[in-house]
Amino acid sequence: MLSRHGGMKRGRAGAEAEVMSIMSRVTDRSADSPSEPEEVTVTVARRVAPGREPEFETWYDGIIGCASKFPGFLGAGILRPNEAGHDWHVVYRFADDASLHRWEASSERAHWLRKAEEFAEETGVQRVSGLETWFSLPGRTAPAPPKWKMATVTILAIIPLVLLMNVLVLPLLTGWPLVLRVLVFSGTLTGLMTWVVMPRLTRLFRRFLYGRR
Repeated sequence: MLSRHGGMKRGRAGAEAEVMSIMSRVTDRSADSPSEPEEVTVTVARRVAPGREPEFETWYDGIIGCASKFPGFLGAGILRPNEAGHDWHVVYRFADDASLHRWEASSERAHWLRKAEEFAEETGVQRVSGLETWFSLPGRTAPAPPKWKMATVTILAIIPLVLLMNVLVLPLLTGWPLVLRVLVFSGTLTGLMTWVVMPRLTRLFRRFLYGRR
């Protein structure tokens, strides 16, 4: 019994340390001081001429294939509109601003953009990095919210999640090695924040985050 109780205490201590680490990263990123290079995600909205969608998809494969050869390229995707005539969204990521700039300033990219002029028109561009990727709304090309607002909403999301995980998850991990407990805790928390909690909180608090923009 003492051993299991001690394991529980160590589990809670590990979880609390993980929470403090997360909260520290949130606070650090909300500051305006220079930080380490962060991944940059770019979303480009384009209006495709009716009937030219197959050409646009072929063009997308070509330009992303070209971008993938540049240092720092991390991946890309395409979001098709639900209805004809609405914008298509091309999303791509680079490891940092410098890598993104090399691609955006390249003659190869300029060549591919000229090819798209016949059948697609650019209607908006959004760049986000770090915490900002949690606060992007589909179809929104306005600037990211102020960092203090992003930090506030992130803290509101983390606190109840951590409480729930301490009650529901950590008791199941009693006796596990510390590294595995932290891995399960942080992996579950990150997954819930990225795919479940933050998309909903961003919509719920969009007036607070973006005002009336």
